[in-house]
Amino acid sequence: MLLNFFRSPFSSLRLSLLLAAVPALLFLAGCDREPQGPVLKIGYMNCNNEQETMQRFAPLTRYLSEQAGVRFEAGEFALTHTNSLLYIVLQHNAGLKLVAADKRGHFGARSAGTLIARKDSGIRTLEDIRGKRLVFGPAMAPTGYLAQYDLMLNAGIDPETDLAYYAIPSGSFKHEKVLYGLYFGAFDVAAAPALDLELMAADGKINPDDFVVLAQSPMIPYCTFGSSADLDPAILARVRKALLGLKTQDTVEIDGERVKVLQSAWVEGFEELLDSDYDIIRDMARRTNMPPYQTF
Repeated sequence: MLLNFFRSPFSSLRLSLLLAAVPALLFLAGCDREPQGPVLKIGYMNCNNEQETMQRFAPLTRYLSEQAGVRFEAGEFALTHTNSLLYIVLQHNAGLKLVAADKRGHFGARSAGTLIARKDSGIRTLEDIRGKRLVFGPAMAPTGYLAQYDLMLNAGIDPETDLAYYAIPSGSFKHEKVLYGLYFGAFDVAAAPALDLELMAADGKINPDDFVVLAQSPMIPYCTFGSSADLDPAILARVRKALLGLKTQDTVEIDGERVKVLQSAWVEGFEELLDSDYDIIRDMARRTNMPPYQTF
């Protein structure tokens, strides 16, 4: 149903159905003065749960509203913030324009997908995963599903026939569940984003020495801001400038409290990429029969 919706043409990014997976629609809070000008909408991809996502991005929404002179609210979207695969889907089917990419972790605006096993499992190479139990991240996750599926196909391993079985965790915090599912023995192999390995290790949630990396994908763009095809170019330019100019010390007022914008959004900044930088993901999606190029 979601994929059929992606195929329908729309000029202002009617993503109501998409928000079954992307429900966090932010409105302005704690504003002493409302920006003058049009009311536009931002849709944020919901990574873990709606409440967390709304709290995470409220300061960024407030900041963009102040910098662009536009009131951003919930509804049909002029701007989107999604993972890089969803950016490609919306660009292909709705003419979404690239605005900027998030920077987070060691590799900045890019990350990679890894296939990992416990170090004490005896699994050392991709060939060793045949007949094993594998856990993926979300099915539309570029570095939690797509990149690893592509890695296996490139190695001559068909996940549909050469594994004992594979699964995708339900509920929120799927990437963390992937790591814990592997660590506690529910699975033999895990499809883990390199960024999540880095962040969970930094937070003391895992010890990287407990795992062995069997394969890693090429680096691909991370989460991405996009704009509708018909967004006023002047507003788009102000939004892009605001994102690229964000500093760690920049704050906004939310409910009477000064909040650091980047820290709240879990990003370290934004980078301007070219649409061609996403071609590597498009090639992965074609090879794996994933949206927007699926043939079934």
